[in-house]
Amino acid sequence: MGPIIVQKYGGSSVADVGRIRAVAARVAEAARAGQRVVVVVSAMGNTTNELLALARAVSPRPGQRELDLLVSVGERVSMTLLAMAVNDLGVPAVSFTGSQSGILTDDRHVSAQVVEVRPHRVRAALDDGKVVIVAGFQGVSRGGEVTTLGRGGSDTTAVVLAAALGAAWCEICSDVDGIYEADPRVVPGAARLDELPLDAAVALTRAGSKVLLAEAVELARRLGVRLDAAATADPPGRGTRLPPGPAPAAPVAVAADDALWLLDRPHPAALAALAGALRGRWGAPGAAQVLVDARNHHGFDWAAAAVAATPVAAISAVGRALVTEPTVAAAAEAALVPFGLCAVLCAGETWTGVVPAAAAAAAQHALWAAVVGR
Repeated sequence: MGPIIVQKYGGSSVADVGRIRAVAARVAEAARAGQRVVVVVSAMGNTTNELLALARAVSPRPGQRELDLLVSVGERVSMTLLAMAVNDLGVPAVSFTGSQSGILTDDRHVSAQVVEVRPHRVRAALDDGKVVIVAGFQGVSRGGEVTTLGRGGSDTTAVVLAAALGAAWCEICSDVDGIYEADPRVVPGAARLDELPLDAAVALTRAGSKVLLAEAVELARRLGVRLDAAATADPPGRGTRLPPGPAPAAPVAVAADDALWLLDRPHPAALAALAGALRGRWGAPGAAQVLVDARNHHGFDWAAAAVAATPVAAISAVGRALVTEPTVAAAAEAALVPFGLCAVLCAGETWTGVVPAAAAAAAQHALWAAVVGR
């Protein structure tokens, strides 16, 4: 028997009938190549948001149990349609819900955590020579309640199934054909990486790279699962391989996060209110500058708190030498000084410079040219 592989397709990849048929052809190609294929699918297009809007049109405060039952329908539609399409290509396929696949979770609705995977039916179907199509984003509690896994839930499903099945790799398929040295829309000269160790991928996603979800990459690292980042439109086997392992010494890629605020000497009460959004802090007590994630400030009233807040971007490069080699760190710092560099942060394998938000694109290009694209 060939190796088990897991492929995950997001909502845009299965947004309509034509795209579902294209995914089915890609899945069938992998199966005919001798691989035992497990596919995890998200809901079609914007289905989840439409279901949530429908629920709130019916009830201003829908219960979380009923919400989980409702939104889990979206992935069930995708899985059954894709199974039909794969079968029509002459490749036997069967679809399973999260509970049928053995995805066991805790009791929390809307944002459940996977506690165990028992993929007995998935293994049996693979042993029978079938492609298995699994509904992502969902599981079942030990009490028998349908649960959903929250943001990035289909990626979570794919990674935990790959770990439980001992899959050779887990391919995350999207509109992007892999991970680049920098955002190619900002840095046209950035090359696609054929391979990137998971430690480096975790650092990049934390720094703002949006190709993969940080939670999924961190989970893959913890479970020892090799990820592949690939484009749905490309044949299987292309993209970026992300095997378990440490970040390389040489700088490999840069990323930017331009949704941050720099606070100047905030009052302790303001700091307490922003505790969940803090990204960094430096300076003496009472004269500190604080970096805050603008997406996670929970409606904080800047004006009422009299906090001086400036929009900034964190421009990061990943590679151990950026932290351990003074000459490499100096080159990174020199690249960002012309853009108003106001702080430097170093942690693990990541060097980060903070610049005004308006300079984010130019600063990203300059940092890439200085330490990666040399």
